[in-house]
Parts: sequence; structure tokens; C-alpha cells
Amino acid sequence: MTQQLRERLGRFGIWRAASQVTPDLAARVERLGYGTLWLGASPAGDLEIASDLLEATSMLMVGTSIVNIWQDDAATVARSYARIEASHPGRFVLGVGAGHREAVNEYASPYEKLATYVGRLQADHVPADRIVLAALGPKVLALARDRTAGAIPYLVPLDHTRLARKILGPDRLLAPEHKVVLDPDPASARAVGRKRVQNPYLHLVNYTSNLRRLGFTDDDLAGGGSERLIDALVARGRPDQVAAQLTAHLDAGADHVGVQLLTENDADLVPGYADLASALGLPQKAG
Repeated sequence: MTQQLRERLGRFGIWRAASQVTPDLAARVERLGYGTLWLGASPAGDLEIASDLLEATSMLMVGTSIVNIWQDDAATVARSYARIEASHPGRFVLGVGAGHREAVNEYASPYEKLATYVGRLQADHVPADRIVLAALGPKVLALARDRTAGAIPYLVPLDHTRLARKILGPDRLLAPEHKVVLDPDPASARAVGRKRVQNPYLHLVNYTSNLRRLGFTDDDLAGGGSERLIDALVARGRPDQVAAQLTAHLDAGADHVGVQLLTENDADLVPGYADLASALGLPQKAG
């Protein structure tokens, strides 16, 4: 079901908030050899940003991470998918999820809402093998296995990748996001990573519950996150060291890793993307 999707996504992609992505960035990411650009922070259901990025590139896959099921109705998203597929066949994957309860007043029965949403997408002709779910816990991972192409977990360590692969089985896509700081100094790298992990994720119950399921304690979650927690969630070091940490997800059962590069002042990230692409051995393109 998902072999063609695996091949198109490539082993590594870039995760970036949709509001921070431009067609120029997409073109540069493609030239560096990354297979996919993931649009985070709940892009709008009209998916116009995805259309713009696909128009600016020739082979790059674009995925949502995620369209929030409380924000946009399934019929609107299905129409957007159909428009994109007609213009750029095979180059878009629709990631959907329930987000987190702190952001939605009517947040209730998220599993049932997500299952119903997936059913409505498919009734409106979005193929199951082009839908992936933001799945953390076993129940939603099983839904991803049974009803979609697979899962795109966010803010997860290697142990989650191992667990998710067991639940998903061998035939479903597993594409976790992982944060990266290109800094060989442990203290400063952890400071950058901790800032991003602490706010907002250590204040969101879906993420903290998942981390507790994986064996992290209240002490790990306190004070912005223990060194053990931050090191599990944020790869750090020289590009070759970070590349090895990202590749460990593949060794643990992932098919693809969405790389979220973090910096102190959110400056131009392309030099860091380039250094990491070289360390990962990605096939860079002329242009």
C-alpha cells in the first residue's frame, strides 16, 4: 500500500511551520536533496500554501503536519486535495490530526472525531494511501494502520519509533518528526532545544501523556525538561553527529524523518539544512 509513497517521500524531509515556508525555501530544500517539505502548525484547509510550494518545485513532495480536524471540515479539505492532485499528481500527502485539547473549546472524543473525519475524506475520494495521521498513542496508531497509509508522530524519541513500528506492522508508513540543533556544545545546544520543547509542548497533555507512557517521569517533565528528556527529543552536535542520531530512527523502524532545525534566533536555516544534507548523503541537485 505505501511502498510508492515511501519512495517519493525519501528518507529525510524538512518540517517547518506553514507560516514560515515560502516557494523559494521549497525550491532550495529540493535542490539540497530533501524529499519532502512538511507544513506544520495547522495550515489552512484550502491548502493554497501547498499548491504554491508544488508550483515552485518539480519533484519535492509536500505534506501537511497537520490539517487540524477541528479547524477545517473534511469536505473542504477533500476539495483542496482534489485540486492539488489534478495539478500535481502524486506529490502531496495529507496529514491530519486532532491537535491538542488546550487549543480547542469543543475538544471532545478526539478519537471518534478523527475516525469520522478520515471516513468523510475517503467518502469524498481522498485515497487512504494518501492520508497519514498524527498518531502518538496505541489507539490512534492502530487507526492509522487500519484506515490510512500510516503515521507521522511529532515530538517522539526512538523508543516511540520502535513501539509505533510494532503497532503499525511492516506495511504502513512511519515518518516521525525530530528536532535538531547544529551545535557541538552540549549546554548551548540543550538550551536552544529546551526552549522549543518546553513551550508549548510540556504544557500540552497529549504530549506529556505520551512521554509518560514512554517512561519519562514528572521530574523529567519539570523545569523545562531534564537533560535526559531534551537529549531524547532534540538531536544535537556536529552535522555528522546529528545525521547519525536521525538515522537511528530509520534503524528503529521509521521510513522517513521530518527534520525540524532549531536555532537561537531563527536566522536563515538553509546553511544548516545544507550542512545536514551533506552529512546525510542526500543527492543534491544543480540549480
